[in-house]
Amino acid sequence: MNFLAHLVLSDTPAAPNYPDVVVGNFAAEAVRGRAALEAYPPAVQRGIRLHRFIDSFTDAHPLVRRTTARLRESGLGKWAGVVSDVGFDHLLARDFSHYHYDPTEPLAAFAQRHYALLHARRQELPERLQQTLYYMRRDDWLSGYAYPLGLERALLGLSRRAPSGSVLATGAAAFLAELPAYEADFREFWPELRAAVKAENSSRDPESGL
Repeated sequence: MNFLAHLVLSDTPAAPNYPDVVVGNFAAEAVRGRAALEAYPPAVQRGIRLHRFIDSFTDAHPLVRRTTARLRESGLGKWAGVVSDVGFDHLLARDFSHYHYDPTEPLAAFAQRHYALLHARRQELPERLQQTLYYMRRDDWLSGYAYPLGLERALLGLSRRAPSGSVLATGAAAFLAELPAYEADFREFWPELRAAVKAENSSRDPESGL
């Protein structure tokens, strides 16, 4: 899953250590290895571990594998998983009130709340993600995911940054070409992912953050 899904799955603001979990979940994209993980306080580590759990569950899920297989066949090859992640963020953003735990909070308000939280604690993020956050906040990526143009821009940007990733520039067209099939996959997958994350969160000690 991509940035928006990870933030939504960080739980609710009332949850124990919520800001720390959000920071860890966002930082995890650039945290590699045990030493880097353990450099963070326990509650932030919880967010990093949650991010890894979400990615592992997603990558292994049969519905997601069906999505990526279809994208691979459309010519995206090894980049099919990246397009699936960003494409699912598009569907999450587009129908945000349906998938968000709080249907009364608009996507724009959710986005600004998280930009503010992460910006206030940006010094805790790996340098690469500090730069990512700057552009994400400036250009409001999270809200932009709701539109086909936002999906296209996200994948076009990745195609320019990823080594040998030029095929990603065609990712939005490939995803939108078979949109009903991907909508069906995501509609079935999201509740299962939410349930798995809830079970994972409940298995951890809220006092220690682990």
